[in-house]
Amino acid sequence: MGVVYIAGAGPGDPELITLKALKTLEIADVVIYDRLVNPQILKYAVKAKELICVGKEKGESWKQEEINKLLIEKARHYDVVVRLKNGDPMLFSRGGEECEALKEAGIPYEIIPGISSALAAPTYAGIPLTHREYSSSVAIVTGHRREEYGGDLTYLRKIFSRVDTVVVLMGVSNLENIVGEAIASGLPTSTLVAVIENATLPSQRVYTDKLLNIVKTVKENDVKPPAVLVFGKVVELREKLKWIEIS
Repeated sequence: MGVVYIAGAGPGDPELITLKALKTLEIADVVIYDRLVNPQILKYAVKAKELICVGKEKGESWKQEEINKLLIEKARHYDVVVRLKNGDPMLFSRGGEECEALKEAGIPYEIIPGISSALAAPTYAGIPLTHREYSSSVAIVTGHRREEYGGDLTYLRKIFSRVDTVVVLMGVSNLENIVGEAIASGLPTSTLVAVIENATLPSQRVYTDKLLNIVKTVKENDVKPPAVLVFGKVVELREKLKWIEIS
């Protein structure tokens, strides 16, 4: 029986993967990776006999239960299995669910943290998530909920009304509803919002606009996932602090 390493690949730029994750890839017998993992990172899996993409996207067939079974099956066949996830494996990446499945099956595992796009994207846009004069609290939320919740995002109102900086992952396709909840929370419509597409990659694009106008701006510029949203006064610092313009 082998060991499963549940590792974070980082936000996109292959140089932002951790040294520990990289070393683990180099000894992997099989790598089971997500769709958004940069293909350049897979080149480090020099010993791997199998590279299996289990990326989730609308219309794709991989279900979480199937991925869990695959991990167990490969761990019973290989010595080193790497489950490579974009960003950090324990932040909106279902790493906890996979650990539960491995634990129940008696498969040993290790978790290797990664740099989440929730942190990297604002940094690459020149936006500090905290600042003594602007923000002393941060919330990281998902832009959509499980089907059994019916897509209800009203819980966001409490977050927008109580937290200085709100980072939304996987939210660009649901931006109009998210903005609606932000406005319903009492957030001023003049609040700046940043949308960061393809963060840390050569194709990165950053757009900022007022809460009232951000949906229109995103549509006009045809912004696509993956994109990170940042709501809050810290977005005002982008023009002063931006240190890289990729696109």
